[in-house]
Amino acid sequence: MITIPLLACALLVAQPQAPGLEVAAEPAVVQQRFVRVSAAESLQVVTAGTGRPVVLIPSLFGSAFGYRHLLAKLPAAGYQAIVIEPLGIGTSARPEQGNYSLTSQADRIASVMRSILPGPAILVAHSSGASMALRLAYRHPALVSAVVSLDGGPAESATSPGFRRAMRYIPWVKWMGGIRRVRAKIKDNFVATSGDTTWVTDAVIDGYTAGAKADLDGTLKAYLSMAEAREPEKLVPRLASVRCPVRLVVGTAPHAGGIPAKQLAALREGLPAFAIDSVPGAGLHVYEERPEAVVDAVKRAQHDVQGASCAG
Repeated sequence: MITIPLLACALLVAQPQAPGLEVAAEPAVVQQRFVRVSAAESLQVVTAGTGRPVVLIPSLFGSAFGYRHLLAKLPAAGYQAIVIEPLGIGTSARPEQGNYSLTSQADRIASVMRSILPGPAILVAHSSGASMALRLAYRHPALVSAVVSLDGGPAESATSPGFRRAMRYIPWVKWMGGIRRVRAKIKDNFVATSGDTTWVTDAVIDGYTAGAKADLDGTLKAYLSMAEAREPEKLVPRLASVRCPVRLVVGTAPHAGGIPAKQLAALREGLPAFAIDSVPGAGLHVYEERPEAVVDAVKRAQHDVQGASCAG
């Protein structure tokens, strides 16, 4: 296990203290480690704080770095924040022959949760990560007390049609600029999908692409495997089996990449306990644009739970 120095955790954003307010307690120490789930598969786990556990699941282009605000704000609110990076995402392993279906990703995350947590946790998942969280909730109900989805729905594939079309050009990426090309595409995507784009800086893009930079070949091969992955079972017909409360957090600013109307309708119709929180001015990346709104959603989810779990 590695303890990240608090200076490095300034990336976890110490925000300016408002005049007249008392100085808050020191930021929680952030620790990172790799948890092996099979001979060729290990997931990076980053934790901060103590208290009721909140498991943060990144989406396709996400990472523990993307949740740096929540790794500071959730512990300050009395929670233990735990980021589990799915296979092929962030700095988790990228086995060429791995199963990158959303169902397999959910089962891996469940395996990690069993190994590090004594009981159920609130899941916070962004975009495609929400489909992993919902699958985890009905396949492993004792592990989940509530789900907070950040603009994500019951996707039935790990990647979008547009992403799968783009995968045709993967063999040429290294010839077209390599990691510089990947950085540019991710930055453009973040700008297009945000309501408030001020968070999209070169330093932030460095953080998001650190894993890809360290292993570009492995990252591109993992993307190809994600695009080709097939799910063993559909999620939408099983939403009624998600017995825990589910909250969808959506930004109200016009933005690309949000939850499709069909998936939103499926959540409304299929989930036994469902609520929506709107965040004015935010786009797809609420955890970057308005992280305090995510903390508020977690608090509401905890109130919804009232000690119950998905097994309820």
